[in-house]
Amino acid sequence: MKIMILILLIVPFLVTADSYLQQIKQPKHFQVIEFRRYTVKQTQRQEFAEYFDTYFPEAFQQLGALAFGEFTERDNPEGFTWIRGFQDIESRATVNSAFYYGPVWKEHALRMNDRMIDSDNVLLLHPLSAEHELKILPAVDPVREKDEAKGIIAAQIFKIDKNHVDEFVQQTEPIFDSYRDAGIREAGVLITLDVKNNFPQLPIREDGPYLVWIGILKDNDMLQNQFQPLVKNSLQALTVKNFLKAEPELIILEPTSRSRLRWISEDNEKTNQSGTK
Repeated sequence: MKIMILILLIVPFLVTADSYLQQIKQPKHFQVIEFRRYTVKQTQRQEFAEYFDTYFPEAFQQLGALAFGEFTERDNPEGFTWIRGFQDIESRATVNSAFYYGPVWKEHALRMNDRMIDSDNVLLLHPLSAEHELKILPAVDPVREKDEAKGIIAAQIFKIDKNHVDEFVQQTEPIFDSYRDAGIREAGVLITLDVKNNFPQLPIREDGPYLVWIGILKDNDMLQNQFQPLVKNSLQALTVKNFLKAEPELIILEPTSRSRLRWISEDNEKTNQSGTK
């Protein structure tokens, strides 16, 4: 009898919890992307990255958002970049409110803020098209990928004249095709989302529009001997018509130990795919 009473007491809570989890079920498409570039104290960047990887990716995922990847900038010893996705602009405000006023951030905010110099360099973006959505790669397997190389992430950032966005996008298509032909894995192509900041506690840049290409490279050999020569050859074609407001920026990023965006070997990719069926 006691067991029956206990079951009857527990079941409503289980149903409620299941209903809640269904509401925040992980979406398959993220139409709002934050490309967040932080300046952190140089001597504490590795600590910052490790704390971030340890505390935050699952916290965002539980709320229906996704940390696509976390990186240190190769040529900037104070640079830490990460990419966060939301299902839509409304969920950006909801998720950020839940996270930044919630227990996880409150517990670790002092530790993280003490290591940060600036966190306002943020581009609010959306996929250029359905074909260019940011790739959702599986979480890092801490057992099978423990000693695996993570590859290199490259991000090209183009500041476009707002009167020539369509012409510039069309101009980039054969260039991005040449990257893919060279074996570089395109992670996504994003462009400025021109909407009001609906979570003003986190500033976003308003000096766009920007086009951002993100790619995944296997190693330094691919970077130096395949990708960088293509980038160099493309610069003249991309700047000749004055569609840009500034020189294109190329950021070379090193994935952290838990970054979803990384180079995955074919064997690990097959294992990850079979595990998610």
